[in-house]
Amino acid sequence: MQAPSVGGVMLPRGNGQSVRLSRGASLTDFAEKINANPASLVAVMMNLGEMVTATQSVSDDTLKLLADEMNYVLEIVSPEEEDRELLESFDIEFGEDEGGEEALIPRPPVVTVMGHVDHGKTRLLDAIRKTNVVAGEAGGITQHIGAYQVSSEVNGEDRKITFIDTPGHEAFTAMRARGAKSTDIAILVVAANDGVMPQTIEALNHAKAADVPIVVAVNKIDVEGADPTKVRGQLTEFGLVAEEYGGDTMFVDISAKQGLHIDQLLEAVVLTADASLDLRANPEQDAQGIAIESHLDRGRGAVSTVLVQRGTLRIGDTMVVGDAYGRVRAMLDDNGNNVEEAGPSTPVLVLGLTNVPGAGDNFLVVDEDRTARQIAEKRAARERNANFARKGVRFSLENLDEALKAGLVQELNLIIKGDASGSVEALESSLLQLDVGDEVDIRVLHRGVGAVTESDIDLATGSDAIVIGFNVRAAGRAQQMAEREGVDVRYYSVIYQAIEEIEAALKGMLKPEYEEVELGTAEIREIFRSSKLGNIAGVLVRSGEVKRNTKARLLRDGKVIAENLNISGLRRFKDDVTEIREGFEGGINLGNFNDIKIDDVIATYEMREKPRG
Repeated sequence: MQAPSVGGVMLPRGNGQSVRLSRGASLTDFAEKINANPASLVAVMMNLGEMVTATQSVSDDTLKLLADEMNYVLEIVSPEEEDRELLESFDIEFGEDEGGEEALIPRPPVVTVMGHVDHGKTRLLDAIRKTNVVAGEAGGITQHIGAYQVSSEVNGEDRKITFIDTPGHEAFTAMRARGAKSTDIAILVVAANDGVMPQTIEALNHAKAADVPIVVAVNKIDVEGADPTKVRGQLTEFGLVAEEYGGDTMFVDISAKQGLHIDQLLEAVVLTADASLDLRANPEQDAQGIAIESHLDRGRGAVSTVLVQRGTLRIGDTMVVGDAYGRVRAMLDDNGNNVEEAGPSTPVLVLGLTNVPGAGDNFLVVDEDRTARQIAEKRAARERNANFARKGVRFSLENLDEALKAGLVQELNLIIKGDASGSVEALESSLLQLDVGDEVDIRVLHRGVGAVTESDIDLATGSDAIVIGFNVRAAGRAQQMAEREGVDVRYYSVIYQAIEEIEAALKGMLKPEYEEVELGTAEIREIFRSSKLGNIAGVLVRSGEVKRNTKARLLRDGKVIAENLNISGLRRFKDDVTEIREGFEGGINLGNFNDIKIDDVIATYEMREKPRG
């Protein structure tokens, strides 16, 4: 087979060789790999019917099309692989304890509480740490996550346990899976009166997939109809056999509400950890771990709750968390007290980062600020390229149905911004699980913490995405920019509402709802005749304000005489004005409508779209 020729220039032809590229690579990146001129690859793409510039980030599908044409095998490097290679280039090993066996010392177990909604997960955590989280929840969901460390006496020895508090609702599988990855042991909460429910099984499967031991907390034993024995029987079918039945899973009957047997549950966690796991880490090396939760604090800037997995994190350390970096200015424990250092399995709130990292991002301590900045910038650039590689067609939730029917769109692009990374990840996970048939896919182009910014609107403009703000609003000029560019920005405060609305839009059920908003009323006191403009009403504005170019209706003796009129002219004395306020007089021209009388009332209004969420 001949090598492709463009403009008489022969291009190198692969013989099935592999080309490794990262997500969002450009034709220039491809050209470098095969020693070709980028301009010639642009020409090849034009022959294939794709208009692409040499430096533009392109999608994986476009790169594959080009690779197939050139007889190369395209290998897109996974984000994890890219990150490993990036850290290796700085001579950093992530995820390994340094030193031999003698450097390792025991560390506390890290625990995630899972289970069906309403089975008492939040109340159990509440009972464990003796504070009330329930009162601070919106819509009955644990919107934010944190991490807490508690002590328990086991066999006369004081033992610590770290709890990760993930969003309560079981739809948030990604958050739970991420929580399980940073977790040593899972506590599965099952209500004694309800028994095993679908989301109990879902949580159980996640714990099994993460390969973590499970302790079962049979809750609500004080409620009428409670049957702990039935729960043990049901879970046997799923491979969790209680110790008293000859199995190796510890079951503890508790009442989170009454605070019954909480100590026994903590003891079961410690005993399970001792029996099943070798929990040791090197506290002497540079700290590494995972970001549990992050948000923007008005007074303190970007703050992140991190869980140290190995090493010791100290004030003054330079750290990289995802695409954020900074020097640790201060650390707070779960009680809000300042701490100087945090060893393995210790959760702390860190201050001093440049921006808000994502939930689940890895963190590591490096020697120099410059190294931290370079790693963070390369990660950010990689993510940005991957985002820009995704293109689409501009539409909003309202016209999505028409776009689907017309075949203009096969996927719904979303940008999610929220007040905390845990909420954002939970919302993303729930949306990606929506099952709306084969016609359309949901793709989250970008997610982040903080207000909707101009760069978010930029990305939405370029890739025709819909922006979702969860407990945040558009900042600065972003709102005007969104209106100017026609970007659909939606605001929500309850996760369920966002999920339901996106699902409704995908099923073609969502239509814009408008409501009439009264602006003002004006009473006609005099009528002036004009050969050029017709009848002009001399009015006194009774309430609100009358604005030019708004809709109006004419009332006579309380009855509507004419609808859908337009305030086409508005004057105060001899001046044209845009509005007349309550208590002032002026002249109103209703366009071609001249059937007006003294004492008639002109009521002005406008149709506004009802805010959703």
